[in-house]
Amino acid sequence: MASEHGLEPDLLDTDAAGPAAIRGGVLRLGSFAAGSLLSVVSAALMFRHLGLDDSGRYVTILALVAVAGGVTDAGLAGIAVREYAQTGGAARDAVMRQLLGLRIVLTVAGLGGAVVFALAAGYSGPMVLGTLVAGLALLIVALQSAYSVGLQAQLKLGAVAGADLARQVVNVVSVIVLVVLGAGLLPFYAANVPAAIAALAITVYYVRGSMPLRASFDVRRWGALLRDTVPYAVATAIGAIYFRLALILVSLISTAEETGYFGASFRGVEVLIVVPQLLVSSAFPIFARAARDDLQRLSYAIGRVFAACLLLGLAVAIVLIVGAPFVIAVVAGPDFAPAEDVLRFHGLGLVASFVGAGWGYAALSLRRHRAILTVSISALAVSAVLVGILASTHGAVGAAIGTAVAESLLAVGLAITIRRAGVPLGIDVGETARVVGAGLVAVGAGLAATQLLDVPSVLATAGALVLYAGLVVALRAVPPEAAELMQGLRARRSR
Repeated sequence: MASEHGLEPDLLDTDAAGPAAIRGGVLRLGSFAAGSLLSVVSAALMFRHLGLDDSGRYVTILALVAVAGGVTDAGLAGIAVREYAQTGGAARDAVMRQLLGLRIVLTVAGLGGAVVFALAAGYSGPMVLGTLVAGLALLIVALQSAYSVGLQAQLKLGAVAGADLARQVVNVVSVIVLVVLGAGLLPFYAANVPAAIAALAITVYYVRGSMPLRASFDVRRWGALLRDTVPYAVATAIGAIYFRLALILVSLISTAEETGYFGASFRGVEVLIVVPQLLVSSAFPIFARAARDDLQRLSYAIGRVFAACLLLGLAVAIVLIVGAPFVIAVVAGPDFAPAEDVLRFHGLGLVASFVGAGWGYAALSLRRHRAILTVSISALAVSAVLVGILASTHGAVGAAIGTAVAESLLAVGLAITIRRAGVPLGIDVGETARVVGAGLVAVGAGLAATQLLDVPSVLATAGALVLYAGLVVALRAVPPEAAELMQGLRARRSR
């Protein structure tokens, strides 16, 4: 299929789209991992420099601003990528400008609410000013995210990953400089501003000419956009409070010790919750284009993403289940050993999060906003009920079981939504059974090594992962796209 300019086929309409999405997903995961490691280094330096009290104030304000940003995003990032992939020409530019303007206004409103909250809560002057400064950084990040839609939709994910990593690097360098200079609390909030500007500059450089940079503020058109997307926006907000609601319920129903165990486990999985979203969002433009043009291709893409997410999700589950003693020891210390079983059930829930992410983006591609909202509310209600019941009888472990069941029901509900839209899920039952079987064998062997043979959990986890990989290869359960990617990498190395 020729592009609208008649020059060359659009990448999303070619067979090269899948490999490009896989490479982009790997790059984004690598950037995320590197950025997370850098954040750990800068946090360690900053917390030691600021001390306990100011560190708490710093984290509090960043959390407040992050909540404001999460709520005011309103699912617009996903909507924008879908619209970019499904429209073209002047119509696409008009929608992008409207979404950019809406994003700016909502972000500013959210930041205003954050400042009002900081004042009402009686925060100190530096904390209120810190809210404004960190809010400025968030506004710049919102602009950068809006402009990066063009890169994401065109599968130019290396540039997206580069901008994300640049933001982390500049932030870390800024923090180190401030520590050396002996700066007080407020400048550390400001360190986020140059980091956001660096990411914005890189993004604008890559999208100029392919993405409108000027916002439009047509309130009437905003109304039409919001009427269509409010259900999805609410569903997105529900997803953001899932685990945090469970933590609050545990604190109300169970003991302080059980709350601590659940919190320690949550810290162990919090960073991993982002991983399936990064992976699947790389393939989302393909979903969106196929949903517009070719439902058979969409079904195939859904099936391939499911296979990849299941494969990786089980690997993560092996790490959390077998390696729970090591993870908890690193995250919270030896006093939190009872949190190991909590983490194991969270690991099981993450498998559902991985496979459900693909189905969620597929449902968004099909514009099933109300169905997504219905499924999200149902899963949240089930989570609240189960956590409420099980936390009162089994503490943190019961709460983790409740969240795992709810997360599984959410994934199943999204799958049903896709089927009701008339799109097959494209699942290879035999391949799925082989991957799950390999995962169960690896988990069983790893737990036997730690609990029966007293092998250190780090070594047992490494062995379980090697066994899992070996079984997947032996059973020929590696997705062909992943195999092709590995072959391409080996060919590049040989050259």
